[in-house]
Amino acid sequence: MSRGDIHDTAARKLATINQRYSSRRRRLVEALDRADHPLVATDIVALDEDLPQSSVYRNLAVLESAGVVVKVLTNGDRAAFELAEELKGHHHHLVCVQCGLVLDIDVPNEVEQMLDTGVADLVSRAGFVLVGHRLDLMGRCENCA
Repeated sequence: MSRGDIHDTAARKLATINQRYSSRRRRLVEALDRADHPLVATDIVALDEDLPQSSVYRNLAVLESAGVVVKVLTNGDRAAFELAEELKGHHHHLVCVQCGLVLDIDVPNEVEQMLDTGVADLVSRAGFVLVGHRLDLMGRCENCA
């Protein structure tokens, strides 16, 4: 998705919850778009020092409510954020249980199909309709291993 499309989609999603696509929210979306993995709020502030940390937290909450960003839980109560799948594309995560690093990974199509097929019966028996999945693989990164 092009940067213009990302901004158009973000503005549209925010409008559905009666929120503006302010310049700070735009800068947050741009920081997350440039990142090659999910970022914690302090990482975002480090990338754009003109964004106050309190503003980053408030705006991430609004962007999450609008479906522009998603939260990825790391170790403990720590959370990282990334653009929603609609904006960034489908992928999964490797999460370090020690330091909280989150890396994006792409899984081969065969594995994606096995995941969907493998859980289809369980999902159906629970009365759910499968609309997607997220896979976070927990472990230790090379620095923590």
